[in-house]
Amino acid sequence: MSFYSSADGRLKIEAAPPIAAEEILLASRDLGDGTRQTDLSVPGIRCGGCMAAVERTLKALDGVASARVNLSTKRVAVRWQPVGGAPPNLVGALERIGYPAHLFSFENDAKDPELSRLLKSLAVAGFCAMNIMLLSVSVWFGADGGTRQAFHLVSALLAFPAILYSGRIFYLSAWSALRHGRTNMDVPISIGVTLAFGLSLYDTLHGAPHAYFDAATTLLFFLLIGRTLDHVMREKARSAVSGLARLAPVGATVVNADGTRQYVPITAVEPGAILFIAPGDRIPVDGIVETGSSDLDRSLVSGESAPGPAMPGTAVQAGLMNLTGPLTTKATAHAENSFLAEMVRMMEAAEGGRARYRRLADRASALYSPVVHTIAVVS
Repeated sequence: MSFYSSADGRLKIEAAPPIAAEEILLASRDLGDGTRQTDLSVPGIRCGGCMAAVERTLKALDGVASARVNLSTKRVAVRWQPVGGAPPNLVGALERIGYPAHLFSFENDAKDPELSRLLKSLAVAGFCAMNIMLLSVSVWFGADGGTRQAFHLVSALLAFPAILYSGRIFYLSAWSALRHGRTNMDVPISIGVTLAFGLSLYDTLHGAPHAYFDAATTLLFFLLIGRTLDHVMREKARSAVSGLARLAPVGATVVNADGTRQYVPITAVEPGAILFIAPGDRIPVDGIVETGSSDLDRSLVSGESAPGPAMPGTAVQAGLMNLTGPLTTKATAHAENSFLAEMVRMMEAAEGGRARYRRLADRASALYSPVVHTIAVVS
């Protein structure tokens, strides 16, 4: 398996074969009129500039009708039509611009390595910034000569681990962007922090009265606070969507024409199939009750905590919990077109939708770095 770590900017490979066209076709959803949708996971997406680059690259491919990025789930929904009977090379196009991708699936990881890296970097930056600020107060209040020089040297020693360790999150992201001929907001951050530290170190070694180690480390500290909070909130949104998706069973018990029962994958259930729902199981796909009576937990659909009755002729939706008695239902939809699947898609669309001000900010961020730095060099 191959995956991309957005925190350290490296592509880690564990003998992963490229995704075949057949896999793309099998994992895609038929939308009608020959259009299909494929959901890709792109872990390297982390800002508005990344979103714009991914969407622009995919839309430029032959056969691609639209591409929409969800920053919280790091997911790209691509609508396409086959060209010459084959799907567009979605994964290859993204890899060429530095965004390795794979087919999206809901996975519940017990640990979040990205959050752990952010918290460690935040702790180092906070410790160093706090102590440098204490030394800077003494300089501001009149320390001069050898005392000021000593405080600046100690501040440089404290700032070095913060610049090197805490700043790596921004440096590697900026280098990855520049290496593929684009910019993101981590580029000006990296330049500003590095130049502030380098100039301060130069002035300190030459006995200059001013140094800015406190500004460089404090900037890293506050930027990491924002990035950590952003990551936590997006992880909560991602967990809400994936938690809803996990309500869908992975399989269903089909009652064959001879009365035998067979457990099959949920994707193999066709409309018209007779399904057996035992007490304590969730309804796998939308359907109508054929036989049996029971109580259903309908809170997923109506928000009402009180159970509702189910009897022959009752319409049931995927994700409802069967509470008291066995039921047999007749499927009326595929799993991908069920109520639960549609709810997941609506939540993703609502969470990933971009307001007008956000679209303006994305366009501004794409121009900010090259324009500002060009003006600075000219000046």
